[in-house]
Amino acid sequence: MTDRLLMCAPDYFEVAYVINPWMEGNVARGNSNAAMRQWNALARLIGKVAQVERVAAVPGVPDMVFTANAGLVLENRFVLSRFRHAERQGEEPHFAKWFADQGFEVLTLPPDMAFEGAGDALLDRQAPLLWLGHGHRSDAACAPLLANRLDMEIQPLKLVDQRFYHLDTCFCPLEGGYLLYYPVAFDIASQASIAARVPAEYRIPVADADAFDFACNAVNCGRNIFLNRASDALTGELRSRGFAVRQTPLTEFMKAGGSAKCLTLKLTEAQPLPVKAVA
Repeated sequence: MTDRLLMCAPDYFEVAYVINPWMEGNVARGNSNAAMRQWNALARLIGKVAQVERVAAVPGVPDMVFTANAGLVLENRFVLSRFRHAERQGEEPHFAKWFADQGFEVLTLPPDMAFEGAGDALLDRQAPLLWLGHGHRSDAACAPLLANRLDMEIQPLKLVDQRFYHLDTCFCPLEGGYLLYYPVAFDIASQASIAARVPAEYRIPVADADAFDFACNAVNCGRNIFLNRASDALTGELRSRGFAVRQTPLTEFMKAGGSAKCLTLKLTEAQPLPVKAVA
């Protein structure tokens, strides 16, 4: 099945406030023409291997461009985000309407529970497991509710660096059970949980420079990986695992704390089946 990804053009994108460290010093310092060029380049690249669908941009919610935060998709269900910051809460009704109009069952969490969708909730690509980042934007208390609503095991991971405020900024499950991630963004217990679930030969830790270029904030479609930038060492490591790395500058969006993965939401998410052991 061809992947379908939801994107939102940066018609009204700007850094208009500060809700993460990347935004500091960047308010009103963006280049809207450059942002549109970078967004279009990413959409064209992804469009070569997947279907790109669009939700209309809305004035007054400049971060709506980061569709990964709209919610969590699993098959025909969509769990709507409950944004922690008031600046982003205006996005919620627009995403709820789009998904309802597309025939998804729209599920909601209690209004006092912060949950920021596929920014913090990432499906494993090998096991029937949902990784849930918490500590900055999403509440750990979401875990049992999501487990119940989705009938899926949840593995919470605590984020400890404000610069990596969403799970998808430092953690990217890849096809075949591989994991691209920045270990020091997590507390010790969470690092241990990752190591217990993902064999060492499938873990691909990134160095500081790659982490701060948002290499982990990548879009994985089959054996293609789309990202802002990766070092030669990381690119070689990914290629040795059979992946084709597509780099495209997304520096305008990094001023707001986002990159390739933040700009997309996969619509064709199916629950992985357990891998059977070989006798």
